[in-house]
Amino acid sequence: MAVSGPAAPPRRSPAALDPTMTQPVQPKIYVAGHRGMVGSAIVRQLLAQGHAAQSIITRTHAELDLTDQAAVRAFLAAARPDQVYLAAAKVGGIHANATYPAEFIYDNLMVEANVVHESFRAGVRKLLFLGSSCIYPRLAAQPMSEDALLTGPLEPTNEPYAIAKIAGIKLCESYNRQYGASHGLDYRSVMPTNLYGPGDNYHPQNSHVVPALIRRFHEAKVSGAPSVTLWGTGTPLREFLHVDDMAAASVFVMNLPKAVYEQQTRPMQSHLNVGFGSDITIRALAQAIARVVGYTGAIGVDPSQPDGTPRKLMDSRRLNALGWQPAVTLEQGLAGAYADFVSQQGAAP
Repeated sequence: MAVSGPAAPPRRSPAALDPTMTQPVQPKIYVAGHRGMVGSAIVRQLLAQGHAAQSIITRTHAELDLTDQAAVRAFLAAARPDQVYLAAAKVGGIHANATYPAEFIYDNLMVEANVVHESFRAGVRKLLFLGSSCIYPRLAAQPMSEDALLTGPLEPTNEPYAIAKIAGIKLCESYNRQYGASHGLDYRSVMPTNLYGPGDNYHPQNSHVVPALIRRFHEAKVSGAPSVTLWGTGTPLREFLHVDDMAAASVFVMNLPKAVYEQQTRPMQSHLNVGFGSDITIRALAQAIARVVGYTGAIGVDPSQPDGTPRKLMDSRRLNALGWQPAVTLEQGLAGAYADFVSQQGAAP
């Protein structure tokens, strides 16, 4: 059965001139998840690129529950943005994914389905969905290209989250295929590697590896602990991208001409990887974070704890070919992330 939806409203061109002004009218942009690490970085990027604050639409979770379809429908019907960045998601590290698998798949599926469908109903023609590198098979060939999607079993520790993110890609593709020609839809997807930076979650159990290690090494330095033990063997390889680079890539991809975007994508494989270009072992990452924090104790490992996927390096050549490159080095990014942690905690460095 076809998805119901109203006829598309007249096209609203960002380049159209306001008859009373000499400057182009800026597009109205809704950033879903603007309080999260990625969403807040996208808002910063938009402002840095000259978008007026009043052209950027945001809602807190208290103001709008994105798992509530009726609420999302009413909001988008009233706000009628020109562009939507779908950066809202339930996220967490290995412990959180293992503890809350039902919440990770349900919440993310509901958010994606509601925002994508109700954006379509509200006449939104441009949408960018932010996924995750965990969409690829656990043992995918390295570096992982976009072609690896759906070619093998996923990493068990975050499979529910990965399934939801794959569904988000396919939602965007399916709406493009069915309504692209008739309604002018252009819904795109980007798959970031592991992200870190300002606004990260430093929860002692539910955070990702970089913020978790920043917190642990800081607390060990303050308490004078002689050693810090890492989960797992320390040998898995991970790629890390600063969130400001991810935000810059997101805005870059959103604004690419459709014909240019289609040079590196296909209708049923329309996502683009966004990576740093190189990876590092968890042990080497821990050593780098210890240096930034100023912790001088020993660093051990606990092989009884899960390692997760052995390696996750993204092949970002398609995006690079379109003209985007990361700008923040790991050393610069970790120093900024530690400063952000200190600021959030109100602690002395």
